[in-house]
Amino acid sequence: MKFAKENLNLENALDKEWIITNGIGGFASSTIIGANTRKYHGLLVAPIIPPARRTLVLSKLDESIEIDGRKYDLFTNIGKSYISQGFKYQESFEKEFMPIYTYKVEDIEITKTICMEYLKNTVAVYYKIKNGNQYSKLTLAPIMNFRDVHGMNNNHFYNLEQQVSGNKIEMRIDGGNPVYMNISEGNYIQHQNDIFGGMFYIEEEKRGFEAVENHVVPGRYEISIEPGEEKHISFICSLEENIDNLDAQTIIANEEQRILKTINESGLIKEENNEEKNELIKALLVAGDNFIIKRPEFDTYSMIAGYPWFLDWMRDTLISFEGIFLVSKKYEIAKEVLKSAIRDIKCGLVPNTYSEANHEPLYNSVDASLLLFEQVKKYIDYTSDYEFVINEMYPKLEEIIDNYSNGIDLDDNNIYLDSDGLIVSGTEYTQNTWMDAKYAGIAVTPRNGKPVEINAMWYNALKIMQELSNKKEEKDKAKKYQKMATKCKSSFESKFYNKKRKCLYDVFGDGKIRPNQLFALSLTYPVIDPNSEEAKEMFETVSKKLLNNYGLKTLAKGEENYVEIYEGDGARRDFSYHQGITWTWLLGLYYNALKKLADSGKTKTEKLKYEAKLEDFVGDVTKTFSKEVFERGCIGSIAEIYDSKKPNLPKGAFAQAWSVAEVLRIILEK
Repeated sequence: MKFAKENLNLENALDKEWIITNGIGGFASSTIIGANTRKYHGLLVAPIIPPARRTLVLSKLDESIEIDGRKYDLFTNIGKSYISQGFKYQESFEKEFMPIYTYKVEDIEITKTICMEYLKNTVAVYYKIKNGNQYSKLTLAPIMNFRDVHGMNNNHFYNLEQQVSGNKIEMRIDGGNPVYMNISEGNYIQHQNDIFGGMFYIEEEKRGFEAVENHVVPGRYEISIEPGEEKHISFICSLEENIDNLDAQTIIANEEQRILKTINESGLIKEENNEEKNELIKALLVAGDNFIIKRPEFDTYSMIAGYPWFLDWMRDTLISFEGIFLVSKKYEIAKEVLKSAIRDIKCGLVPNTYSEANHEPLYNSVDASLLLFEQVKKYIDYTSDYEFVINEMYPKLEEIIDNYSNGIDLDDNNIYLDSDGLIVSGTEYTQNTWMDAKYAGIAVTPRNGKPVEINAMWYNALKIMQELSNKKEEKDKAKKYQKMATKCKSSFESKFYNKKRKCLYDVFGDGKIRPNQLFALSLTYPVIDPNSEEAKEMFETVSKKLLNNYGLKTLAKGEENYVEIYEGDGARRDFSYHQGITWTWLLGLYYNALKKLADSGKTKTEKLKYEAKLEDFVGDVTKTFSKEVFERGCIGSIAEIYDSKKPNLPKGAFAQAWSVAEVLRIILEK
């Protein structure tokens, strides 16, 4: 992933971003020309209580080079009325594992590499400088802050305290945690009341937020460079005190080694693949690794749903489970994630997420608990580890089934098993399915009643429990689950098919065409027969009405409240979020459903027809995202959502776990 000079201009570069992470929820991110266009951009965004309370610490590190008295600013900053022009000296940007900027001024070449130390709130910036024939001086100015990553500091003058000890600086900004900086060489010149005023975030303005912010510049480093000299400069910024012996080159080497180990152990880079496919697989493995975190508080693994604003959401984790953990052979981490899912089960509900304020579990999800069954089954398929599943997971899975059967009113979820064997959930005020947008107390897509995917997942859960009970040789329990599943399937088949529109009701009685119906065909145990005409008609309706190159639309065009462009302030965005906008992760449901149709074709002709469709689909996904991952949005990753109108711009969180997971899973189709 390399961008040459001709692509490093304002028109082409401001909407291209990058991100690297530290394995505990922290990250560094900016654009490919180093201009921060979001309040979330920064070289050190550190979780104070990992992975929560993310705090912007180091916004930027601005470089200038002086050659025989001639000064050149290499940074690009945006204000309301100005844009500095440092990008004009940038020769290239590249990112495989970490971002590398290359600048050339007169006869000097400067390469800057940015890396985060794994499991630490530390960022390292490494400069390699090849000087020409004249005396020069490099100046580095750290632009600092200490605020919540979702917040802003505007019209603000900072209370800055700093202590200088050799090359190490300790500072506190507005009474926050100590921040430490160190550099391998150079003079530090301390500033007094130096405010960087008016940094303008163009992406925040588009989103209807405050867009202008002040930062503080505590000082600057000056490094002298002799004619013909090659310099290697290591800069460290951290919330960790013990940074005296840290070296940027070592941090970079360790991180490269860690990532290469992940790629090699996956076994997914194969000689028989073409180069384009291997590069895409590699990029998605690196992207997937960015989402995997450790929660020190629980001493276990979890997964960030998406950057820059989400924390770990169990619904997202379970949808991403196969693509992030299993296909890459991270089986031990996968086991830890399953343990995390059952750690705080309450009334049969798996926590959807945890409060950022106090880490209390939040239970606003009817689907997370049911998704768990499918991923337990996937874990078995990959590992054959029945011992762990039977001993540790099975009792909790039983608990979920019992509670859903008896009724759950925790946090207004209003979940219960109706007399027809189908699950009812929610109220008009709750949003406990994945279509969970809520604005000013209004659930945009409440979906209360009998949602199609919840009942598809309920059937699948019962069949998996039947399978596991037989494995335990508990025949009576197996018969109980079989009976419940049979009743559920019979009711589903009689109630959910909408003959008029040749699809399934999204919620029983709601005829809007949405993608959730694919769950009925895409799970291990589909609740509708893949050989049935209803299944085939439903799939064709979804294909015609919802599918595009970047995912599936959340609502068919022509339906009431349909929106195809995600834009505007919070209200406009929330009211469009699941009303026609394209979601990439839904490609995984479509893929699963297409495989079911291909595997179960009644005739050879029908089987070949669906196999050809499957091959074309996988080819289209591979082609689309081979371009998308390397050329648009967050370079090396995949966005949360896309506009449903061409050019299908990436929107939402710029790096989303389930998007990456499902695309990787699809392109690995043999």
